[in-house]
Amino acid sequence: MRIDILTLLPELLESPLNYSILKRAKEKGLLEIYIHNIRDYARNKHKQADDYAFGGGAGMVMMIEPIDLCISKLTGERQYDEILYLTPDGERFTQRMANYLVTKKNILMLCGHYKGVDQRVRDHFITREVSIGDYVLSGGEIAALVITDCTGRLIPGVLSDETSALMDSFQDNLLAPPVYTRPANYKGWKVPDILLSGHQLQVDEWRHQQSLERTRKLRPDMLQEGSEKPEEE
Repeated sequence: MRIDILTLLPELLESPLNYSILKRAKEKGLLEIYIHNIRDYARNKHKQADDYAFGGGAGMVMMIEPIDLCISKLTGERQYDEILYLTPDGERFTQRMANYLVTKKNILMLCGHYKGVDQRVRDHFITREVSIGDYVLSGGEIAALVITDCTGRLIPGVLSDETSALMDSFQDNLLAPPVYTRPANYKGWKVPDILLSGHQLQVDEWRHQQSLERTRKLRPDMLQEGSEKPEEE
């Protein structure tokens, strides 16, 4: 899988992408990540990639030309399955979307900044607009990291135990059950007996019931979403 990230601030991405699971994915040759500085495609001498909005108002707008030149260069070299624009007013990113994206070969992500990008970028280049939550960040870089991490860990072979990702919260519209490890008794705080019983079917049923209870208590909206007919990706 290949992910290309277009940004005005590449330094925000370089360090996080070189640690932990993403580092492992790259070292195994399972994931390629390339960062592109949009300012490198600006034709003016000051490498300006933003300007004032037509019609007035506060805030700057990312210019269309540098983005066009960058995207056009990349799409001329390979076909992208999705070109994502990371913006607060986009579709909410979910585990389901990550499961969809990991099936793709080439993904391009454009990090928004300021008041956003020239609308013509969204109209003519973007295939999907994505938000990681109902709040505003200083830029789309953190959102790009979230999506890259969430998607990258799903690539077969990245995790040492491939079944681990299937048991994560949200995979089946339920929160994950509580987990325990050694010691079984700490300060009188004991691990539930069922987990020490060795009866795997009973353990699985206990975990499922715990997931249901935790979801009903903390995220009842997820149960309602899970009962709805899934939309086509």
